[in-house]
Amino acid sequence: MNKKKIAVVLFQLGGPDSLGSVQPFLYNLFCDPDIINLPGAFLFRKLLARFISTRRAPKVQDLYKRIGSKSPILKQTQLQAESLKSALGKLGIDADVHIAMRYWHPMTDEVVKNLLNSQTDEIVLLPLYPHYSRATTGSSLNEWKRVTQQLRYNGVPTKSIEHYSDHPLYIEAMVEHVNLALARFTKEEQGNVHLVFSAHGIPMSFVKGGDPYPEHIKRSYELIVEEGAWRLPHHLCFQSKVGPQKWLEPSLTKTIEDLAAQNVSHLVVIPISFVTDHIETLSEINIEAREEAHELGVKGFELMPALIRNKKFIDCLADLVRKQVKN
Repeated sequence: MNKKKIAVVLFQLGGPDSLGSVQPFLYNLFCDPDIINLPGAFLFRKLLARFISTRRAPKVQDLYKRIGSKSPILKQTQLQAESLKSALGKLGIDADVHIAMRYWHPMTDEVVKNLLNSQTDEIVLLPLYPHYSRATTGSSLNEWKRVTQQLRYNGVPTKSIEHYSDHPLYIEAMVEHVNLALARFTKEEQGNVHLVFSAHGIPMSFVKGGDPYPEHIKRSYELIVEEGAWRLPHHLCFQSKVGPQKWLEPSLTKTIEDLAAQNVSHLVVIPISFVTDHIETLSEINIEAREEAHELGVKGFELMPALIRNKKFIDCLADLVRKQVKN
């Protein structure tokens, strides 16, 4: 049995816990140097973030009102943390599992301050982003470095996991949940289903700068389709574009329009880059995309349920930590 005291830090985006926190959440998002990284941006980043967040907040608040007036991401991440702690215990690993949200509480500095007062032998940084991007995992790692330097917490050996887009247990968990969505259709309807894999997009400027995210997404997509062996038409697209610059394509909206024009009658939308529910799944897919699909004549529309505490997904996370602790 491993006698070391391990701290696992789960990185996640975070989300507003009330309608009043929407604007400050957006401000934190657009203040991120890994998101707004224009030449000389340090001179105007805070002013720009204030402008964008203030302008966008009313519209985003309206979207949150339709999904319960707050994000479910913290509650679901807490469930994941509890499940991971239990799974690690079964592997003989004594671990405390912490949550570090990037743009809303509990944020990275809160976690580091807690660790300052704990007896920790080793830290494992584990993103709840299966696919690496500088906008997600990269941003969280950079924030961790900034905060630990500011608080002078640099003495504990720290290992980080950057992606697990091809981990067999993650792939199997995704297949299980696609099957859950397919099971909502009758046998006859299932033969008409198109599988639409929707990943969060990133700007093409990130891709041109060497961001591996598109390749990680493509690899997961291919492995899930292979493992699932559904023999159904399948498509990969991207969502959540913000701003005028060019992003990864095709978009979820364009994909639905094209499929509807081909008289496709049933869709299962699979949020391939998300492991919990939040506004991108509950609003953007389950409300907006669903309404668009129905208006265009699609009869059946199902959203794959989020992995959250899927046993194989939690075992995937535990396996990732085990391998880091063992090394």
